[in-house]
Order: sequence, then C-alpha cells, then structure tokens
Amino acid sequence: MLTPTIGILGGGQLGLMLLQAAVDWNLRVHILDPDAEASCRHLCTQFSQGSLTDYETVYQFGQAVDVLTIEIERVNVDALEALEREGKRVFPQPSVIRIIQDKRLQKQFYSAHNLPTADYVLTENRADVAMVDIQQPDFLPAFHKLGRDGYDGRGVQRIASVADVGKAFDAPGVLEKAVDFEKELAVIVARNERGEVQTFPTVEMVFHPELNLVEYLFAPAEISPEINQKAQDIARRTADAFGIVGLLAVELFLDKLGNVLINEVAPRPHNSGHHTIRANVTSQFEQHWRAILNYPLGDTSAYQPAAMVNLLGEDGYTGPAVYEGLENLLAIPGVFPFFYGKAITKPFRKMGHVTVMDNSLNALRTKVEQVKAGIRVIT
Repeated sequence: MLTPTIGILGGGQLGLMLLQAAVDWNLRVHILDPDAEASCRHLCTQFSQGSLTDYETVYQFGQAVDVLTIEIERVNVDALEALEREGKRVFPQPSVIRIIQDKRLQKQFYSAHNLPTADYVLTENRADVAMVDIQQPDFLPAFHKLGRDGYDGRGVQRIASVADVGKAFDAPGVLEKAVDFEKELAVIVARNERGEVQTFPTVEMVFHPELNLVEYLFAPAEISPEINQKAQDIARRTADAFGIVGLLAVELFLDKLGNVLINEVAPRPHNSGHHTIRANVTSQFEQHWRAILNYPLGDTSAYQPAAMVNLLGEDGYTGPAVYEGLENLLAIPGVFPFFYGKAITKPFRKMGHVTVMDNSLNALRTKVEQVKAGIRVIT
C-alpha cells in the first residue's frame, strides 16, 4: 500500500507531537500554518505559510494531499466541505468541526442527543444575560461563553451575580449555569471509519485559578469505578453521536451529587492526553493516525500512574526562551520534559509540558510539586 500524503491544518505543538508519531511510520506530512516560525516548520515534509481561515488557502492546500486533518478547530470549514464533496478524505469531518466551532451548536447537540450537560441559555447579546437573571433568579452564578472564537480560556466570563452582567459578551454566546463540581475530568476517545471505538483512561485535571487552562493533571483520575464507567460511557456515546473519525477529547464535570456532565469537547489531540506519549502503550498522537487512516486502534492501557504539568511562560518575561532548572529536572527519575520549539516565550504561553511517572500516588504528587517549583521558562 502506498503511504498517503497527509495535510495538517495547524503547525503548533499538537502538530509537532503528531509529527513525532508520524516519523515512526514514515508518513509524509504537509503543514499549513500562519506563523513562518511555527513549531513544525523544519520537521514536516512540506511547510506552507498561510491563513487557516481563508477559503482559497485551505482549499488549495487540501488539493495537494490525500488525507486532511487538523490540530486546531479555527479553520475554514467551507473549504473543507468543498474538498470533502470532491472526494478528499477529511477527518475529523467538516460537519463535526462546524458544530464544535460554535459552543451554542455544541450545547444544542448535547441536548438533541440526550448527552448530559449543564443547564444553559442561548444569548444574543449582553442584554439577554441580564434578562436571564430577571426571568430565572436562581440561574446565577453562571459562565458566559462566546459562541465562536473562544480558546484556551479566552472568551469565558464568570457572571456571579447581576452586578457582573457588564462583563458579559455583547455578542452571540451561551450562558451556562455554574456546576458545583467535585472534580474536572477528561476522556479521550478515538473512532475510525469502521466505527471501532477505543478510550483512554479517565484523567483528572486541575485548572489554573486565573487562566482557565489546565495547570496539571493526574492519570488515572481518583474516582470510583462507577464514576469512571459513567465518564467512559459518556465519551463513547458522544463520539458515536458525532460519528467522528479521529480523536475526540471530552471534558467533563463530576458534580457533588455524583453526576457526570459534559463541559465541552475538542475534535483533535488534546492537552489532557499529552502524558500518553510516555505513560501509555499507544499515545493519543499515534491513535489519531490509526483512526484517520482507518487502521486498527491501539492499546490505550497505562504502564503506570502518571501526571502532566504544563510549562507556561513565566509572567513578566517576553523574549527568547530559556528553560531555567532543566538540569535539576532531568535528575529526577520518571520525569520527562517536552518542549514545543517556540523560540519566543510570553507570559502564560504554552511552551512545553512535563510528564511525571511513578507507581506511588504520593510520590507522583511530590514529583509534581518538584516540577512546578523546579523549572521556569524565562528569557
């Protein structure tokens, strides 16, 4: 069988880790990214600089490959649909990306398919948010999310009371009732064209208190077998409902009553699965290739408990990246850093991650604290 040429829309850190997995199979990978110095620039078979949201740019890029995939949702779906109509293999499918691009459509999708999610109200503007408080006085606190273009914590505002309505977006969005949660969980599920489905073990995520992005995670999550089964079942049902081919990261809330609710999903490799490169038999990145190339899905079992710590650019530093403390970090057994090839650091920019492994949960937590305290990305 001839090796297909694969195109990835996006050349950031997810594309970089997809390339690392692609090397093992000698895959030819073309990358399109707007940044001339994208992480994938010097490692892919062919690099093109261009907009991911411009119809003609995406359409022409897709013409030159056999299979087209993404590492970011903010892409021109019209171009992908045109390519799909012409017989191009596009995974995840444009119809899936279109729904997930818009958090309003996402929430309606969950309701239509009886998938559990927090109560919500669709809003067109800031005035609608104020009206919700009048019509449903017990709805707040809630989170107001932009329908489109929110990413990595941007496009989300907490509306604790009517006094916060001025912080709401004056654009189409969704107001989600705040969940009194015990833990935030995630399950990455893979699905190929044959409908074969495989999930990774459920992970527990800890978010940065201010930035609304994952600070670190533990795998597997410390939850009961019953809760774990709920999370796994919901992830499978969600992937089947979409009919997705590829990876789907399903972010979940475990509330204080033991209910498991979908927060949101991502149709690609995800931050909640970075540890799988070292900790699992098959990484999420290899699994993505298996899914979109319609190969048998790989074994997702873990070698041992793991954690993942995001490396963010230190506050107050902008300029050429320096990884302070790397030597001390590498001296700790079971600690594996991954850097994303970004030459310039900025405050809170994702610059890499560190996977931590140990058989003892207590030792794992100690190592995580060592990692958090022991390395900084500065200039």
